[in-house]
Amino acid sequence: QVQLVESGGGLVRPGGSLRLSCAASGTIFSIGAMGWYRQAPGKQRELVAVTTNAGSSNYADSVKGRFTISRDNAKNTTYLQMNSLKLEDTAVYYCNAAIRLRRLRPSIDYWGQGTQVTVSS
Repeated sequence: QVQLVESGGGLVRPGGSLRLSCAASGTIFSIGAMGWYRQAPGKQRELVAVTTNAGSSNYADSVKGRFTISRDNAKNTTYLQMNSLKLEDTAVYYCNAAIRLRRLRPSIDYWGQGTQVTVSS
């Protein structure tokens, strides 16, 4: 059984910072891309940032220069450092990972349970 467990959400003032973590656990052969998505009330879930196991990263235009995604492959963990937070960053943030359970098997998308990030003055 594979699980993605997120942590690090909370309430922060505009201009503040938060660091989200997402750890994958279970019987895992390999992990491909790991990413963060978010969903604000009344809006669709959107990609925030994604990183490959080779270390390349992509970001939504709205967070470029403010957010940084990273990963520790030895710990099967990805992080999202969020700086200069804005009111519009308020959302539930979800971790996503493409996980291969066995060699030569296709990857499966797994999702975390979500962590609330609220930016408010």
